[in-house]
Amino acid sequence: MHLPFATDVELKEHAERCHAFDHENDFFKIDLIICMGGDGTLLHVSSIFQKSCPPVLSFSMGSLGFLTPFDFKYHEKILNEVIAGNVAVLLRTRLKCSIVKGLKRQSSSSASLLSTSSDDTTNEETNKNSNKDDKISHLALNEVVIDRGPNSYLSNLDLYINDRFITKVQGDGLIVSTPSGSTAYAMAAGSSMVHPNVPAMVICPICPHSLSFRPIVVPAGIELKVKVSEDTRLTAWLSVDGRNRHELHRQD
Repeated sequence: MHLPFATDVELKEHAERCHAFDHENDFFKIDLIICMGGDGTLLHVSSIFQKSCPPVLSFSMGSLGFLTPFDFKYHEKILNEVIAGNVAVLLRTRLKCSIVKGLKRQSSSSASLLSTSSDDTTNEETNKNSNKDDKISHLALNEVVIDRGPNSYLSNLDLYINDRFITKVQGDGLIVSTPSGSTAYAMAAGSSMVHPNVPAMVICPICPHSLSFRPIVVPAGIELKVKVSEDTRLTAWLSVDGRNRHELHRQD
């Protein structure tokens, strides 16, 4: 497949119409995002827009295109349909993940997850007297994963729902996914598939050392807290959509 690219001469003619994108301030100026690639490219787009994400028109040009339903060879027809307003917009739920670190450097922090609509904004309030790294927030389109990383020992995680202790997870880790992410890593780990329009979150253990812990589906809007247990041997690692890795210590 050959794609035409503009030359420097052609770009010079339209230089005044070209602007550098500032993802902190210019996201509200964008009416449509055209994404060409696979699911990984679409996840990268989601990671850029950590506030309100504009509508995304995704063309499948990568190795995996579950989230990219449009074939690029019909791009002219599809674009005309979109501009004419004949294409429906499908809202996707995203997870808000907050890593809250304590003031002491004994790894006292917590990671909480809350489902949010794809067009909601993320409001962050910071304490002037605290460190900038005391709270880190990300929005995940697919999933948030807490695993043992390069460590050879099993992860020991405490799971809370609305501040109520539910269970202890001992295994390779834990996946908390959106309905969109239920067909990704969570499905490979044995979870149920959830329709994108269902307001829910999926909690799926990764290779649990237990006969009774199975994936569960919980309603959207509740708050999940996952802490590294006091009796864990080593640290755990948190990732958001396969990126933004953070190390979690005991009682984080």
